[in-house]
Formats: sequence, structure tokens, C-alpha cells
Amino acid sequence: MVDSAASEPLKTKVTSQYERLEQSRRMGPLVALGKRFVEIDGSTYAALLAVELFTTVLPLVIIGYSYFADFSANSSAGSIFSRQLGLDSGQSEVVRSAFGSSAGLKSTWTVLGLFGFLIWGIPMAITVAGMYAKAWRRPQFDIGPRILRAGAWFLLYLATLSAREGILSTSNVTLLGRLPFFLLSLIPTWLFWSFGPALLVKDGGLGRRSLMLAGLAGVVIDGLILVPAGRIVFPILLDGWTQFGPIGVSLTIMTWVGVMGVAWVVTACAGAIIWERNAPAAIVVEAQVDGL
Repeated sequence: MVDSAASEPLKTKVTSQYERLEQSRRMGPLVALGKRFVEIDGSTYAALLAVELFTTVLPLVIIGYSYFADFSANSSAGSIFSRQLGLDSGQSEVVRSAFGSSAGLKSTWTVLGLFGFLIWGIPMAITVAGMYAKAWRRPQFDIGPRILRAGAWFLLYLATLSAREGILSTSNVTLLGRLPFFLLSLIPTWLFWSFGPALLVKDGGLGRRSLMLAGLAGVVIDGLILVPAGRIVFPILLDGWTQFGPIGVSLTIMTWVGVMGVAWVVTACAGAIIWERNAPAAIVVEAQVDGL
């Protein structure tokens, strides 16, 4: 009798989760995406991610570029933004001058200098882990495993950035010549968004085939939408704030990383919904019932 009574709450949870899953699968994709975004308080996560991207990833990108440019006085990390965002010569000069010369960052390329930014990346990754846990409706890991997994995710993200930049930097200057390289750069993007849940959420590796399908949400949002949108929106924003000088460039970048923050939250929610709709119902319920 005791065992039977103890199992009743679990049966209720499982039944409730099956009903919840069925209701979610009956919703239109956009409606389900909007409800999941609101459910996890997506606007708060987007704002946090924007600040953390600006203060963590951007400095690491600048330092990394300066290292590979051999800290040349004639190079500037602004060249990355100019190339990826299709800025004209005037806009490129504004961005390059705002970032300054790579030579000034040589003293930062030390163990302590890099360690400071890498350590600051851990809170960002923990924020992402919390967002994923809510979006995928899973309980979070204990603090120790959470930090280790978040750190591994952050390193994976930096590796993905490096791979994408390496591929795109070798592309031809013509639009037709860039297309094959752009498509090739979507592969590390797909792998990153597919393996992210396996690192960040409990039982994230369940339903592996569906997990790879979920990663396509990152390809569409982060690759096929965000990249072309950046080439349209970023120059317009920059022109509007050119008169502010370097501060205008900072405002433009901060606005754009805000867009990226929203895109990341939407990607986490979209990936979770795709996985839930394609993985067997029993696997979905098994993974999520402990988080209820």
C-alpha cells in the first residue's frame, strides 16, 4: 500500500506530461514558439545574454584576431565586422578606427589576460544552461557539473566561431564565390546547436536523431536569418550613429548583440519544440517528467 501510494504522484506527473506534450504538438509552430518564449521569461534571458556577449565574447574575438594578425600596427579587429557585415569603405574606416590597432593588445595576450575573459565566460555559459533547462523543460545539473558543462559549452562556442571565421575568411570576394563557403560555414553552426543541449541539459543526448533535427533551428536562425540580416541592419544602424564616433560604433554593436540575445533564446525554444515533436513521446516524457 505504501509503494502504491508513493507512486501515485509520479503517475499523475507522467499523465500530466503526456497531456501537456499532446497539447503542445497540436499548437501551430509559431504559437508554440511564442508561448515557450514567454514561459521561460525569454526577454530577461535575451537581455542577460546581450550584456554577456558584449563583455565576454567580443573582447575574446578582438584579442584572438590581434594574435593571428601578429599584433600588427596596421591591422584592426574592426576588419572582421567590415568583412562579415558587408560594410562599405567609409563604414569600414569608422569601425576600424573605433577598434584601434591590434598592436595595443599585445600585452593582453598573456595567461592572466586571457584567463580573465575565459573565466567571465563561465557565468555566460551558466546563463545559457539555465535558459536551455527551462526551454527544454528539464531540471538543472548540480552546481559542480553545471559549471564543468557550461565551461565545455563555452569552449565549443569559441571553437565554432573560429571555424566559421576561418571558412568565411577564405571566401571569394564575389557573391557567387562566397556562397559555397557560406554554406560550408553552416556545418559547424549545425553541429554546435545540435550538441549544445546534450551538454547543457539533463538527458540531453536522448533522441539523437531528433536532436540533430533540433539543431537545424540554429542553422536557420543563426545562419540563414541572422547573418544576412546583419548585413542589412548593421550598416543602417551604424549610419544613424556615425556622428557619435566610437560611441556610435559601440551603440551599434550593443544593439546588434541584443538582437543576437533574442535569437539565441528563440533558437533554444525552437530546438526544444522541434525535438519534442519528433522524438518518441515516451522519451520526451521520460526526460521532462523530473523537471515538473
